[in-house]
Amino acid sequence: MRIAAITLAAAATLMAAGSALAATQGTDVDFIKASRCRGIATSAAADTADLDAWLKSASKTRSMAVMDKASVAEDAGRREAKTTNAERKARLANELSGPCQAFKG
Repeated sequence: MRIAAITLAAAATLMAAGSALAATQGTDVDFIKASRCRGIATSAAADTADLDAWLKSASKTRSMAVMDKASVAEDAGRREAKTTNAERKARLANELSGPCQAFKG
């Protein structure tokens, strides 16, 4: 009985640790969004150190398909940030100061 309790406690601890690791690395969608944010920030000459660190940490568990989509999203963000349209620039600035902040330390 005591062994069963210890085994159950160990399993619960491992599950909690796995959940915590997954939470810090985010989902595949989060990874793609963060890549887009990096593209926008790069074109806006903003500091990307925090985004780079988050992406580097989160990239370790990503499939090649997700990495490819993230690369496409980063390129699209970079292209979109080169716009001269004032309305679009304002929207991108809001994106950088809003949702993209979730990926900074």
